[in-house]
Amino acid sequence: MKPQLLFCGALMLIFATPIARAESFPVSIRVDAAKSQGELKPIWRFFGADEPNYACMKHGRKLLGELGVLAPDRVFFRAHNLLTSGDGTPALKWGSTGAYREDAAGTPIYDWTILDRIFDAYREHGVRPCAQIGFMPKDLSVKPTPYQHSWTPEVAYDQIYTGWAYPPKDYARWAELVFQWTKHCVERYGRSEVESWYWEVWNEPNIGYWRGTPAEFHKLHDYAIDAVRRALPTARVGGPDVAGSGGTFMRDFLDHCLRATNYVTGKIGTPLDFVSFHAKGAPITTNGHVRMGIRQHLATIEEGFRIVASYPELKGKPIIIGESDPEGCAACQGPALAYRNGTMYSSYTAASFARKHDLAEKHGVNLEGALTWAFEFEDQPYFAGFRSLASNGIDKPVLNVFRMFSRMGRQRVAVESDAAVPLDAITRRGVREQPDVSALASRGPHELSVLVWHYHDDDVPGPDAAVTLTVAGLPCDDGEARLTHFRIDEDHSNAFAAWRRAGSPPNPTPGQYTALVQAGQLTAFGPPGTVRFTNGALSLAFTLPRQGLSLLLLEWGATPK
Repeated sequence: MKPQLLFCGALMLIFATPIARAESFPVSIRVDAAKSQGELKPIWRFFGADEPNYACMKHGRKLLGELGVLAPDRVFFRAHNLLTSGDGTPALKWGSTGAYREDAAGTPIYDWTILDRIFDAYREHGVRPCAQIGFMPKDLSVKPTPYQHSWTPEVAYDQIYTGWAYPPKDYARWAELVFQWTKHCVERYGRSEVESWYWEVWNEPNIGYWRGTPAEFHKLHDYAIDAVRRALPTARVGGPDVAGSGGTFMRDFLDHCLRATNYVTGKIGTPLDFVSFHAKGAPITTNGHVRMGIRQHLATIEEGFRIVASYPELKGKPIIIGESDPEGCAACQGPALAYRNGTMYSSYTAASFARKHDLAEKHGVNLEGALTWAFEFEDQPYFAGFRSLASNGIDKPVLNVFRMFSRMGRQRVAVESDAAVPLDAITRRGVREQPDVSALASRGPHELSVLVWHYHDDDVPGPDAAVTLTVAGLPCDDGEARLTHFRIDEDHSNAFAAWRRAGSPPNPTPGQYTALVQAGQLTAFGPPGTVRFTNGALSLAFTLPRQGLSLLLLEWGATPK
């Protein structure tokens, strides 16, 4: 019998506001809850920042807590500068821990105080480290001066590459530092805990972050990984976290790890438990507005997948896109970065993450994580234009995308949308013509989650999508389900819009601040309701504005969440 699609009166109350305007365009999205597409891996649960010390500060701790509750003990954080010399005072694109120094006689002195403070903050909030082994302590650098930079968004980016970016003067001392750090972590946090971490060496060694040769990086990497494994033979190690897909540098690194002589052991090969590279978009300004660069972002991911897949030895090896963002510099500011506070960032994130899953499936690779390089910047003006998840303790719309992701089940199910831009078209041209309106859907034992986005590369107004969502293949023939509809748009889950409506106060009053914090939370688009389904099917209708996101949760046969 053909399923009967119901549209119940209770549902009308939830979705009837706002009414679809005349200029809205129809979209049909079909979800088959009975057609599994395998595991929906929580690839979203990785985050990072240049400035490690913010994790110990007021708003940094608050944000860590908000990340940790999304998936306790399964959220990971990667930070630069964990071995950089200094007193722990943060600045833009800078951080330090003072973990290593040498006395007048040249004897190494280790001090884990600040490092412990950072990792303790992670663990107190249910977050685990992606332990980046870098950068070079001043007393180990072959070119120690100048060391600490004083970069600001107004100066050239390459001014950050100072003494911390150079090779060690003594590789044995470098290795001993890494060994002592790993050993200390095992003693402090326990063997089984540290076994769950990721360990990798440096950041983007194919560009200015590494001022040595590729061969010197292989040596640096071999010494560090051998030291980690000496302290903890079961540690999870990988790399190389190159900028972009890495090209020749990446292939040379993989060849070295898989087939060349290890600089420390003299044997063939270096342990490689996961492979990591970076991918960024390229927004521009055109005709007075921002145009996002999702094409470059996804094309870079595809090229990285192709490189890894070309090595038979890496078949099935976990891949972590160690930085995966709309563009490259979280601490930079400027007209092309004006998308960051509002719903362009959130809609881009939803659309791009869904396509990362699609690209992994296309190339048959094991995508374990895609790390969002965004955290927070302490003691900066409200909504100052940085790429971050929150501003002064107030969550941005993009953070609510990850809250949506965290509510999805682990089994992906089939989705078809007549307004989806095909994957190959996005990697060739981006989303420059018709908007991309589609969905990602998942099943749990008693629930179905459907995340719907309305995305376009151009940050300009456009007509709403009048969505008809048809669901089939529910596990019971007839019955009722609880429906909750979460929304991110101009009026929901959007503290930036609320701040602007309040007059963009540079110093919100206590009452305003409380209201903005609340506005930054994930909010429902109306109260939960009950819907009926017949023959395992139902149909819902709602309007989704451009840059809007809807998460629809259907729950049946168990106590709702």
